[in-house]
Amino acid sequence: MGMIQAKETHGKRSSSMTFAMRWKHENLRLIVLSAIISIAMTFMFLVLLYGTADKSVSVVVNGQETVVKTKQWVLQRLLDEQAITVGPYDEVSHPLNASIKDGDRIEIKVAVPVTVRADGKTSTVYTTEKTVQAAIGKLNIPVRDQDRVTPSLNAAVSKAMTVTVTRVDTKVSETERTLPFSIVKKQDPTLEKGKEKLVQTGKNGLVVERVEKKYENGVLVSSKLVDKVVEKHTVSQVVAIGSKKDVHTLSSTSTVSYTKSGVTFKPKKILKNVTLTAYSAGVASTGKDEDHPGYGITASGARVQEGRTIAVDPDVIPIGWWVYIEGIGFRRAEDTGSAINGNKIDVYFDSTSYANKFGRKKGYTVYVLGPTKPSAS
Repeated sequence: MGMIQAKETHGKRSSSMTFAMRWKHENLRLIVLSAIISIAMTFMFLVLLYGTADKSVSVVVNGQETVVKTKQWVLQRLLDEQAITVGPYDEVSHPLNASIKDGDRIEIKVAVPVTVRADGKTSTVYTTEKTVQAAIGKLNIPVRDQDRVTPSLNAAVSKAMTVTVTRVDTKVSETERTLPFSIVKKQDPTLEKGKEKLVQTGKNGLVVERVEKKYENGVLVSSKLVDKVVEKHTVSQVVAIGSKKDVHTLSSTSTVSYTKSGVTFKPKKILKNVTLTAYSAGVASTGKDEDHPGYGITASGARVQEGRTIAVDPDVIPIGWWVYIEGIGFRRAEDTGSAINGNKIDVYFDSTSYANKFGRKKGYTVYVLGPTKPSAS
């Protein structure tokens, strides 16, 4: 009996457990569905609670800040609510589909069109940059230090602005320029009147000039001389003009002999009351400096020499003739001068200061001797 009772008890427990498992299996879908509905209702409740709550959000558009109250919880809905349109080139600090919460700060930079003219082309860029330099950088347009940008690179960007990039180039070129020689005509007492003789052949000079030329967009706008070097100096062409005198016109007026400074001579002519002046080879007297090719060269072609050279009027004293000047001594007529006319003689001295101090002396007697200097017997 005891064993039979034990078997009956085991059978009842197995049936109860099977039923429970069968019920759980049959109602699993119902359980899952109930859980999903519960979660969804909780989510909807939270969304409804969050979405209907007022939020304070700062909206900054191009630096202008506005604090708005909204119940929206997605940024795009807030912008629509505020009638704010975001363009394709505008910059927004948050994604448009991002959720918003109380205290958020939304910054929007509105892009503006900037027209850039450079290298013969016109381009338009929509930018949120603040300066011209940053805006044209979007177009990868290089700007060199010498180029000119209008408005300037650090100017603020404004709507519908036009920026012009002017390419500026500077080039230095060398040019050779010929300096024509001048022709100098000098009286030659050894050459018959009316005849000419080439004494020195003229040579052209050469100057190298460096010119700086400025171009804007390939067009020459200015040029200036920056340097000039004389490579070759000009050499004047010297032409002798015949001024030979008829010796008979200056024949001796007497057979009287004179002895001066131990030398006896018979003059061809005696000039009374002659005015003496003095000159040197420098600029003050001749207009020539030491670099001038004709410096120190007289009208006769001889080089000046103190104690010998004088300038005369060839119509009074022939060039090449010797004279004796009372108180001065023997001198040779080798030069002429525009201010030396009639009974005037210009005496040469090496020292410019002494020539200036010499002044003007009057009342001298001058003995015109001839082309040969007399010597002591």
